[in-house]
Amino acid sequence: MVSISGSIMGDEHTDTFYYCPDCQVYTIKSYWDNFTGTESETVRGPLTKTDGDQRISVIRECDRPWDKKCRCKAHRAYFNDTLD
Repeated sequence: MVSISGSIMGDEHTDTFYYCPDCQVYTIKSYWDNFTGTESETVRGPLTKTDGDQRISVIRECDRPWDKKCRCKAHRAYFNDTLD
């Protein structure tokens, strides 16, 4: 399991990647918290191992992927420069 969080327009967005070794695909669970008391979550997938590994390699370039305020190269790349 690998996760990354970012702040987009004041909301907290977190993606968590789950890998199934039997199927060799990833599932992504996305959480969106807009601080109104209601969070939303979506599940996407399957994502190929190649595509998932590529996204995870970007996430692992940051030593604080949990920090939604981090603006390192990895966070900016993962969130396509849409961070606050």
